[in-house]
Amino acid sequence: MNSYLSTALSLIIILFLSADVHAQEKQLGKIDFLNSGATEAQADFMEGVKFLHNFEYSDAARAFKRAREIDPDFAMAYYGEAKTHNHPIWMQQDREAAMQVLKELGGSVAERQSKAPTQREKDYLMTLEVLYGNTPQSEGKSKEERDDLYRQAMKELHEKYPNDHEVTAFYGLSILGTAHEGRDYKTYMQAAAQLFKVWNENQQHPGAAHYLIHSFDDPIHAPLGLPMARAYSKIAPAAAHAQHMTSHIFLALGMWDDVVDANIVARNVQTDRQKELNEQTSVCGHYPWWLQYGYLQEGATDKAKQVLNTCSERIAEDASSGEMWHFAVMRGHQIVDSENWSGADTWTAKYDTDTQGSLNYFYTSALAALMRDKESTARENLNKILKLPQSAERDIQADQIKSLLLIEEGNPQEGLKLLRETVAAELELPVDFGPPTIVKPSLELLGDVLLEMENYGEAVEAYERQLERTPKRRLSLLGKEKAMGMATR
Repeated sequence: MNSYLSTALSLIIILFLSADVHAQEKQLGKIDFLNSGATEAQADFMEGVKFLHNFEYSDAARAFKRAREIDPDFAMAYYGEAKTHNHPIWMQQDREAAMQVLKELGGSVAERQSKAPTQREKDYLMTLEVLYGNTPQSEGKSKEERDDLYRQAMKELHEKYPNDHEVTAFYGLSILGTAHEGRDYKTYMQAAAQLFKVWNENQQHPGAAHYLIHSFDDPIHAPLGLPMARAYSKIAPAAAHAQHMTSHIFLALGMWDDVVDANIVARNVQTDRQKELNEQTSVCGHYPWWLQYGYLQEGATDKAKQVLNTCSERIAEDASSGEMWHFAVMRGHQIVDSENWSGADTWTAKYDTDTQGSLNYFYTSALAALMRDKESTARENLNKILKLPQSAERDIQADQIKSLLLIEEGNPQEGLKLLRETVAAELELPVDFGPPTIVKPSLELLGDVLLEMENYGEAVEAYERQLERTPKRRLSLLGKEKAMGMATR
């Protein structure tokens, strides 16, 4: 009997250590999520929640699947996997995929509720029923309306369990998920007010650090997010998104060396993970884009060119729509921010009205043509822009080209008037969360035009206003310096 107990105890210890090793394989932060799942499924479940907080949704889904394979009755594992199909900050949701997961737990709201052993878990699950439109108040509603209802449901959950860090973190995220019109300071500060409680009590919590960075992701509030940005990469070194996310604060403050370093690490972590999963590496994606932009702002144009060239090689193959979008914006930054106008003939690809990124592709080609006195080519690309679906960004970029054409044709006052209207239109848009997606900001272009017209005082003012939106942007700094120098002659 003693021998049997000794063997059993040894097996328990081995299982415990194995679970602990598995949990420590990927450093993703520290959380405490009470649940009634099987002990053997805890490591995978906790890993899934951490991946979820780090916006590594595919890895999170895999972890939750493993947890429910170990414990098929683990209601919260189904909750977690269903939640991976909702991406609040990105305003994306795949309700159908989420419902497939929930239906594996139970065919109805009532059945799923019966599978949750505790009231807390029933309450967690019910918030997802609201989110995915399965309650009387959310059924048939639009995604935006369900986001608002979900935020209210999370508020009620938070009020019921005020000391539950996971509830509070997800409540803060639900607040951010209602900023449907883009950057909204009031909404972001409301989220931050909730998230600070978790951050102050657990500065290893990946969600608290991550969501606070999102809350402060603008030039005005970015200094408040600097402590989280400095900490987050160390909290979750195994999450590529965590490494990249720090650069949101760095970019908003014009800390270019830090932007470059963060995205090199993010790219490398992502590449290693993709190789581990036998997936194609992302050379035309989010992290290379930010890395290239950081290089350009440092003036390291050759390093930026290497990043773009690698992306360009991928585009020559069977590129995805996301890769086509990223190539277009990266091409735009390389040509515009290095003022290498002949690059429009070097970095080429086939774009039409249905291709993601076609707006920036045609815009950059038009601007580069104007800078090389190729008016007919500029007009050809302007006509392509005007055939794209109407949007504020399309109208702004089209009007930039129109204003420059008017000036080129000998109508400087009319062109200047249109360009000022374009500036006003762009100022109505929220500040970008990263590199400008309108690759030549209108205020900077206005500064360039005024500088050319020898209106140095107004040029300085235009550059300064642009620097408020994009701190330490290289071309705006150089333009301002040149205009100030000319004004003192």
